[in-house]
Amino acid sequence: MMHPDDQELLDQFRQPALRERAYTALIRKYQERIYWHIRRLVVDHDDANDVMQNVFIKVWNGLDNFKENSQLYTWLYRIATNESISFMELQKRKRADYSLSDMEGVLENKMRADKGFDAQKLEWKLQLAIQKLPEKQRIVFNLRYFDEMPYEEMSRILETSEGGLKASYHHAAKKIEEFILKEAD
Repeated sequence: MMHPDDQELLDQFRQPALRERAYTALIRKYQERIYWHIRRLVVDHDDANDVMQNVFIKVWNGLDNFKENSQLYTWLYRIATNESISFMELQKRKRADYSLSDMEGVLENKMRADKGFDAQKLEWKLQLAIQKLPEKQRIVFNLRYFDEMPYEEMSRILETSEGGLKASYHHAAKKIEEFILKEAD
């Protein structure tokens, strides 16, 4: 299925008669990529759907003010990343009475509860390792490894230097490698 290019979508969105059609086309074009980006951060399918709904509400409300200083997908990823981080922070606050060690296992427990979970499969070991990373490293790793996003784009989304992102990715990859090798023993 051919999707209209971003500039065409933006031009259509700015025309009241075409606004809803352009918005629907934008969702169709980006919803799967945005969903999986969010899902890798918040883990749970229902949580990812809730966050994604918030993202597209913000997109609807903010698209008129999009200044086109970056690509549209960069802007969408920034919103999705910020919404995911806000969601995770809210979850942490809701569990304020939990100890830190309890909190570290929340995402891992959600993942283990998935009906398809198999700790012996490499892809699940990778996901377990990713969940053990600090939040920023987890985000950087997901964007680079799964979305194959260039550091330059990531830098715009996360508002961090490319050098810092490269260091975060390197540290994350090293921790993941160590986790997987330890699990193999």
